[in-house]
Amino acid sequence: MNSRPPAFDALDRKIISALMVNARTSFAEIGAAIGLSSTAVKRRVDRLRETGVITGFTATVQPSALGWRTEAYVEVYCEGAAPPRRLAEVVRNHPEITAAMTVTGGADALLHVRARDVEHFEEVLERIRVEPFIRKTISVMVLSHLLPESPEAGATQPAPAPSSE
Repeated sequence: MNSRPPAFDALDRKIISALMVNARTSFAEIGAAIGLSSTAVKRRVDRLRETGVITGFTATVQPSALGWRTEAYVEVYCEGAAPPRRLAEVVRNHPEITAAMTVTGGADALLHVRARDVEHFEEVLERIRVEPFIRKTISVMVLSHLLPESPEAGATQPAPAPSSE
């Protein structure tokens, strides 16, 4: 099996840079800026998508407009060695977890959580804590974003409706 990364040149980087600034930029606009035809830009974008360099296009929305008014980072500490695969299974069951990663240091994982309000956040935290291999969590609430244009400051899905229990 060939594991070489796909060919990636300076024009590909320019195309990706333009799409990262504004994914709605037309191929003609990108082509005019970098000296290629719109057809050539489209072929390159298609290749970058096929090879997994470009993984998708999305709209980033003000979280409060989607019902997310509370945000936190949660450190997760596990009993023993919880495999990343098992942690991934758990976090996929919580739509409020917008990002999750294993980390170095004392914690085993770090979760980015969005919730409707503090009460909803507490409910999410309790659902996470019931997992038998999770020993403890430490939460840090987000007060404001110092880089409001960063992807982390936006939301990509609406908040779930409150449960009627």
